[in-house]
Amino acid sequence: MYTPVFNRWEDEAALRAFVAEVGSAWFVTSGPDGVPQATLLPIIWRDEVVVAHIAKANPHWREIVDGSPALLIVGGPEAYISPSLYAAKAEHGKVVPTWNYTAVHIAGAVTVRPDAGWLRSVVTELTDRHEGNRTEPWQVADAPEDYIDGMLKAIVGLEIRVTSVEGKAKLSQNRPAADQAAAAAVMAVGRHP
Repeated sequence: MYTPVFNRWEDEAALRAFVAEVGSAWFVTSGPDGVPQATLLPIIWRDEVVVAHIAKANPHWREIVDGSPALLIVGGPEAYISPSLYAAKAEHGKVVPTWNYTAVHIAGAVTVRPDAGWLRSVVTELTDRHEGNRTEPWQVADAPEDYIDGMLKAIVGLEIRVTSVEGKAKLSQNRPAADQAAAAAVMAVGRHP
């Protein structure tokens, strides 16, 4: 990912918190034919490993050779930023539109994990994470055991050993403070007023 110095996001704790908050990523690999494939998946980043699961019916996972490279793209808020928002437009007119966004790219080596016990633990952890803020959270144990066993047979697990992490926060940091504030207001609502 192209990341100018002023857009680099390197605070690991902040990157991990962002990934946990978003909770999903585009999982990208290339098959033996070199054609990239991408699937949006719920993820959990644990230490140096990211775990996820994918539908067994999705042919994407069948193209994966254990140990092959994978890229997870975690996207955050993004918005078109009009030059009309910038105070600099009225001052000198030397402004152009841009697109502001936050993103984290996690690269690593992927392994397919078909083990039912491993899958159950990942599905349980994902469920607990996303249900945790509800007043009456649903739990995997709330469903009949044979039903969960059947559902687990319809997915396979993915484990990505993290080799690099890049964060980018393109938030008009190269603009004057007034322009940054205008862009931040757009990012807060996700669209141009």
